[in-house]
Amino acid sequence: MDDMQYGTRDKRGNWTPSRPVQVAPIWHRPFDLKKVLAWLPSYFWPWNAFHMATALLWVLVLIPSWDSLQTLSFGNYFYLYALNAVGIIAFFGLFEFVWYVKRRQGNRFKYNPKFPSEHPSDVFWFKSQNIDNFIRSVFVTVPLWTVVEIVMLWAYANSWAVWLPWTTHWLWLSFIVLIWPAVHETYFFFLHRAIHWGPLYKYIHSVHHNSINPSPYSSLSMHPGEGFPYMAEAWLHLLIPSNPVCAYFTLHQVGFGAINGHIGFELLETTENHAIESHSYLHYLHHKYFEVNYGGDGLVPLDKLFGTWHDGTKESDERMKARFKAKKARANAKATPAE
Repeated sequence: MDDMQYGTRDKRGNWTPSRPVQVAPIWHRPFDLKKVLAWLPSYFWPWNAFHMATALLWVLVLIPSWDSLQTLSFGNYFYLYALNAVGIIAFFGLFEFVWYVKRRQGNRFKYNPKFPSEHPSDVFWFKSQNIDNFIRSVFVTVPLWTVVEIVMLWAYANSWAVWLPWTTHWLWLSFIVLIWPAVHETYFFFLHRAIHWGPLYKYIHSVHHNSINPSPYSSLSMHPGEGFPYMAEAWLHLLIPSNPVCAYFTLHQVGFGAINGHIGFELLETTENHAIESHSYLHYLHHKYFEVNYGGDGLVPLDKLFGTWHDGTKESDERMKARFKAKKARANAKATPAE
């Protein structure tokens, strides 16, 4: 595929899609039902369908028996951790191997033409973004993911959480799954905004932002102070009548689904004429500019509401620069003593 038919490259080789990113069609005015119906398949396929498939696999096949989960045990914890670690290594590793090691499509559709493995940096462990991101993902965030998971399962196993069966409450549970991507974007936006506050950014979130040119294992490369509340979104299901499958859908959306914003490519070529949309561009711009696009991919337009939306256009660049200039002016005014 020719990426120049879909976007442009600047003199540094950075690729930008031709079409500005838009919020979900449900927010467009005037409302256009045809656009919404055309958009719906991409809402479900392939990413949310994958998270539901893995949720079902974990609940119906892979997790320990519910009787054993009534007691918190190291055996169950280490089993679940191994399960999650293998899942992440297999899933993230697939993208890493195909698009970053074998470089199946070179840098076609890659926002930043550089590959992290070619650029060692002192900000990373062993001066390697790949090694640093892998260690932090698998040995920092995944263990915290597993803490959230085993407590969640313990709560369901002991009836501390309201567990609704699908046979009698399928409509409500289907509704939860349907709207949860929007709940996730809302939760993520406000958590993300919070950890961009001065001290929290300096000591916690800056670890994730070291990966200015993100790649698959950057997805969960976090400080524990970020990784735990990020994964703990799944605990929201313990506060409402829900079901373990729904809770796992959320857990896997924040775990496996973190890769969406960190793949680094707009399109992932699967055949000569077919590609999967990554939905990565908005979050790539966040890694590039730091103070834009705190939410997801525009499903809930909170960035537009709060003035931090950047759709990749020159107009967004100008608005961002004006906001940065005003922020700097306010900081200078505070630092200047009154006469």
